[in-house]
Amino acid sequence: MKRSNADIIQEHGPFPGVEGVHGLTYDGDSIWFASKCGLTALDPESSAIRRTLEIAADAGTAYDGRHLFQLGDGHIQKVDPETGSVLGTIPAPEGGASGMAWAEGTLWVGQYRDHRIHQLDPQSGAILRTIESDRFVTGVTWLDGALWHGCGDGDNWAIRRIDGATGDVLESLDLPSGTMVSGLESDGVDRFFCGGGGSGKVRVVRRPGAAS
Repeated sequence: MKRSNADIIQEHGPFPGVEGVHGLTYDGDSIWFASKCGLTALDPESSAIRRTLEIAADAGTAYDGRHLFQLGDGHIQKVDPETGSVLGTIPAPEGGASGMAWAEGTLWVGQYRDHRIHQLDPQSGAILRTIESDRFVTGVTWLDGALWHGCGDGDNWAIRRIDGATGDVLESLDLPSGTMVSGLESDGVDRFFCGGGGSGKVRVVRRPGAAS
């Protein structure tokens, strides 16, 4: 396994009234993050809050190129980002969820305590397959065909690239002690966006090998 320290290149927040960041995604223009306030759009360049959709937003956020998907109240909600309308819901996997991503026309959902990542049918919520992890799963994303997930245990947190078929760990980016990952997304190029949990922050981590 390849191992290195995570290169945190930017921090956003904390934000007034936001007690914690619990899941995030990126639509190519805004970072959307979940909190008790709802689903909030953040300008990744200026750190300005653009707007907040007042919907249930527990943990896990994804974007399919047109719609947002949000875990809330035991369901996965399909949301119109323009109006905030909930267009439909499917059941979330039993046992709780702790991260969500869109890739390959399907949803990928992490389960914190069960150490699992499920691939779901976005129409029915049926589990298509499951990948086991050896640590708590706290976020999921895809970058250039590679599956990454956030993980943590105590004060030790990391972003890991795993084999999408076997779950074997291929690479680990270790975060400074106590630096939580509560939600993970990529910009599709050279950055990871990480939820900061109770810190109320969104952190940006450079992709390994990306230019400084």
